[in-house]
Amino acid sequence: MPYKDIINDICSNIHTGLIDFEKPRSEASMPTQASSEFITNKQQGDWAEDILFRAINDNSENVVAVRYGKSDDLVAGDEGFEKFFNEYQSELDTIGKRPDILLYKKEDFDESLGYDISSKSSQEIGDYVSKAIAGIEVRSSAFLFNKYTAENNRVVRKNTERAIDLKNIILDEYVDLLEQKRPELKTILQQLNETSVQSIDYRKPTWKTSQRLQELTDNLSELKDCLKVIQKRNSLSITPKMEDLKVVHKWIMTYNVPHFYVQVFFDKVYGVSFQHILELVSNPDLEDKKYFIEQDAKNQNKTTIKIPSQDGTCLAETVTEPNHQSVRKELNKGRLLFYVKFDGGEACLDANKFESLFGIKI
Repeated sequence: MPYKDIINDICSNIHTGLIDFEKPRSEASMPTQASSEFITNKQQGDWAEDILFRAINDNSENVVAVRYGKSDDLVAGDEGFEKFFNEYQSELDTIGKRPDILLYKKEDFDESLGYDISSKSSQEIGDYVSKAIAGIEVRSSAFLFNKYTAENNRVVRKNTERAIDLKNIILDEYVDLLEQKRPELKTILQQLNETSVQSIDYRKPTWKTSQRLQELTDNLSELKDCLKVIQKRNSLSITPKMEDLKVVHKWIMTYNVPHFYVQVFFDKVYGVSFQHILELVSNPDLEDKKYFIEQDAKNQNKTTIKIPSQDGTCLAETVTEPNHQSVRKELNKGRLLFYVKFDGGEACLDANKFESLFGIKI
């Protein structure tokens, strides 16, 4: 079955209340001015794309990475931005959203077009794009994955130990009160261990009519707080935006090329296929288990699908951090912005993991 038919088949199982692929995408509003934070985030995204681009081309015997996504440096407030924005919106409706990078088998790489076709019109390169073996949307994240994970593991261990201590205190010193007031709580606490803390829940009591009942209430309240910390989503994520699903789908329908998301952290790189993302969101039973749908405050409160990175494929276990420097940007009305520019760094790709995700030896 052609790839685009597989994607359409999965999309037909996604609840239209979540996303309706039959409806036109919502029209985007043109931003009126950029901020230093926005430009820094854009620079970080450009660095993430560059580090993956170089990691593939510097180490592959079989695959060539080609820059494809729109990469104009214009931002809101620059002369010419309105024209760029309107042309970009028109292209989204015509062919969909270009992934940042295309992968080609070496024998299909067109040296006359080179390693960057981002400025070429879709009419010029349409047939060539269809020959790609993969399109990659690169996302960036300003975290050190290992440190984030280690600190969350420490917090979970600390709260797990405290939860078990509180369980033992309650069952040793207040079991008679539990049997009188809430016998089902006794059963719940008896089942609490290092594994079940991930799922156990109960309604907190508010007993205050005696000193011992107040103490029991306080212990159960603290235990409940520990469980909240333990059960909180505590992993870094691969983060496709909900609004992008339609325009990625449109691109796939145009070119029939497999699509992937790659999340670049400052010490690791993870990837997941667009097909797998759709398979997840087509299954409501997996929400809040294998994926989470949240309003992302760091991204203008846009609805974002968050897939725990460790459930994806770790393409690089090691990334060396880039150099960084402050840059001054003057907008056309004399407004000054200062942002961070990133340069350098290396990602060490795992050849086996690369092949398992993209289906081709690097």
